[in-house]
Formats: sequence, structure tokens, C-alpha cells
Amino acid sequence: MAPAAIIDRIVDVVQPKKDTLGLPAPTRARLEKAGIDLSQGYPYRPAAPKYLDDVFEIRNDEREYVDAGSRADPEKKALLSAAKEVIHLTQHIGTELVGIQLKDLTAQQKDELGLLIAERSVVFFRDQDISPQQQKALGEWYGDIEVHPQVPQVPGVPGVTVIWPALQATESAASFRKPGGASRWHSDLVHEKHPAGVTHLLGGDTLWASGYAAYEKLSPDFRKLIDGKQAVYRSAHPYLDRRNPEAGPKYIERVHPLVRVHPATGWKSLWVNRAMTDRIVGLDKAESDLILGYLYDVYERNVDIQVRFKWTPRTSALWDNRITIHNASWDYEGKEPRHGTRVTALAEKPYFDAKAPTRREALGLSVD
Repeated sequence: MAPAAIIDRIVDVVQPKKDTLGLPAPTRARLEKAGIDLSQGYPYRPAAPKYLDDVFEIRNDEREYVDAGSRADPEKKALLSAAKEVIHLTQHIGTELVGIQLKDLTAQQKDELGLLIAERSVVFFRDQDISPQQQKALGEWYGDIEVHPQVPQVPGVPGVTVIWPALQATESAASFRKPGGASRWHSDLVHEKHPAGVTHLLGGDTLWASGYAAYEKLSPDFRKLIDGKQAVYRSAHPYLDRRNPEAGPKYIERVHPLVRVHPATGWKSLWVNRAMTDRIVGLDKAESDLILGYLYDVYERNVDIQVRFKWTPRTSALWDNRITIHNASWDYEGKEPRHGTRVTALAEKPYFDAKAPTRREALGLSVD
């Protein structure tokens, strides 16, 4: 049977190609241990929708959302006491918890992990023994799982996306000068009505930058300039306009605030990314380009607000897309067999609150 679209009502589709790339041995072992059926090929690709309106309506409903971190003990005793070691990798962003298996977390510990991610932006766990099914179940604790309309996924586990650079290279070859793909600063699913919250990746070396700290790098007067402003955010994949398909592919667009507030911490965060923030609403293009270019630079060029994590096999990273941007490093130049799986939970509709503090203000740190 040919692959179908992720929603039955979508009938105008493009059938995907059949992949024949051989799986890395550790990946095959993990999938077979989890009982994943590989007999029909790997990965599974859904039939891709042709038209923009079909994709726009996939998740265009209003959704109730309660952040797991808002339920947590502020001291996070159940989670942190279970770790053999707690390593804060920088002052601003990134924490590693040693000696914890994600699949074994209690409900209380999962809430506390949600708060820790909200405070530290990204949290790392090495030596994880976790199946794709368990990875998805953990993601569901933090929100509705995003099932992408066209990207590869683990067979039989919708919402567990396959991150496989060698597979991507069969469609668009990467190079030293043009690594492409996720090797650029971005945040996931910004075009959604309820964009991405927590993402859980078992994968390779990645860099993250703090949206809390990027906002705090701005002068108070500049913050006033962008507070309350909205921007147009676009999808990573384009689709045809049903009313005018000859015009060529177009991106899904939605309007969200440039500065948003995290519901668990109550802190303000800069929320832009060079890859998918298109323009500021109400400004001329030249004005918008100038301001956005500066904001991208603040995020990307201040290395003191970034963290890079050195990946080892079976490492998990969980980060919050509401308060970070990230960049998957291609410094291995495709010479290592890398394969990962990713689960992303959708969060609240972004909002701005002028009365919300910055992270440094809330923690009583110097704001100079």
C-alpha cells in the first residue's frame, strides 16, 4: 500500500521516494530492540501534501496548554537528588545531569525537568537506553507531539522524526562551504499556530544560544523598541498555492511576537531566527531587515550566551525552542555514520507581557 498523508482528508499529495540507504549498525540494533518493523524499508515517509491550505489547516485549531514546568517544585529536589552529578556548562545556558535514565523518570521528575529546561534552556543526558516509543511517550508529557506532513519518521511511531545527514545528502549534498540542512541557526516549527516547545533529540554535536540572554544583551531603550512588536514567521518547507499553482512554491506564514514570555519562568526571551523570521509587521522592508539583521547578530555572535555539547553515542538533548536557537554542527564533514531521532512537543500560542522581567532581573543578577 502506498504511503498516505498524515491526515485522511488531504488527498492532493506527492508520493515519496523509496529509500535504500543502509542503516548504521548501532541504529539498527536500537530499532530492532524496540520492535520497530523494518521490513517495509526505513525510514517511513508520509505522502507529502501539495497545497499550502491543506498544510496550514493541519494544526490551525486553538489548543489548551499547561506547561509541565509550571507544576514543578521550584527547587526540583526529586530530579536533582536522583542525579549523580549536576553540571552547569555555562552561566547562562546548558546543564548536564549524570546518572539518570529518562525512561525511568517519575511524573514529579518530568515536571521538574520541564522547569529545569525552562530555566537552563537545554539539558543533556548521556548513555541513554531509550526506545523511539519511550522517547515519544516522554515528549507527550510536555505537549501535543508534532507529526510532520512530509519528513522521514520511524515506522509505526508517528511523531518520531528521523535525523539522518547521510539520507538528507541523497537529496541535497552537503559540503564544507554549504553544509545546509540544520547547520544554520534556527528554531523549530515557528510557523505553527502553537509553535514548538520542548524538543528531545538523540543525535550529534549541536550549538544552542539563549534567547533570555540575547534579549538582555540589548540596551533598555532598544528593548522598548521591539517589545510588543510582531513578526512574520515562515515554514521550512514550501507548498503550492491551490488558487495559483503556477506561481510556484510558497511558505506557510504566521504572525507571532518578536519577544515572548515563557509561561513556566515568566521571563522575557528574544524570539527570532535568521532562517525563518521573515519580516517585522508594520515596518518597511529596509527597516525590518536592518533591525532583524542586528537581532540575529546579537543571538549568533555573542559566544558567551551559547553552549556547544560534544555528542557521544546514546546522548539525549532536551531543549526549549521558545527560548533558544540552535545549529547542528557539520564539522565531521559526513565522515561518521550519524543518525538521530527527534520528538517535538508543541506549546502555547506565543504571547508578550510588558510587565514580565528578564532572567537576570528575576534572579537578582547585575543587568549592566
